[in-house]
Amino acid sequence: MNREKLHHSWKQLPHPIRWVVVATFGGTLLLLGIIFLVLPGPGLPLVILGLAILASEFAWAQYMLNQVRQRSQAVAQKTKERLQRKKKTD
Repeated sequence: MNREKLHHSWKQLPHPIRWVVVATFGGTLLLLGIIFLVLPGPGLPLVILGLAILASEFAWAQYMLNQVRQRSQAVAQKTKERLQRKKKTD
């Protein structure tokens, strides 16, 4: 089954069914990610994946995902600047 057919089939499902599937699957991944932030495991990737799935149906998850993206870009930029400064001093 190609991607377009799968997407079309998914959109043909009634909204409450899509909502329950997304909430269950995305919520489970988000919860596991939060648990793995404390325990050894892939915490942050699971949190991001869970938010990405939830964002397909929920506005609050889209907002949270955008916040995570903005903050991760800011951290990446600061890290890049610090590495460049350190390289110049060496």
